[in-house]
Amino acid sequence: MRNIPISEELESICKEIHLKGFSEKQWSEIESDDMFQSKSLVGGYDADENEFCFSYTQSQNEEYWFQFSLALAIEISNGGKPKILGRMAE
Repeated sequence: MRNIPISEELESICKEIHLKGFSEKQWSEIESDDMFQSKSLVGGYDADENEFCFSYTQSQNEEYWFQFSLALAIEISNGGKPKILGRMAE
């Protein structure tokens, strides 16, 4: 497990999530695994998990998967710095 940094990239994505103002049900209706993309992050909402699921690429050899709830996305968009753990991609 690795601590995923609350970077400007992640904050920007969470602000976009928050600004859309969708409920979990609405996110489920438009789920996509690559809705959000940045230099080191790719992901989207997964209706089965009821969370946003992302991959984080630190370098060419290190990719981590992590997920977070809508509530956590809103917390991050408001400047929160919660601890998010990612597992190494297999």
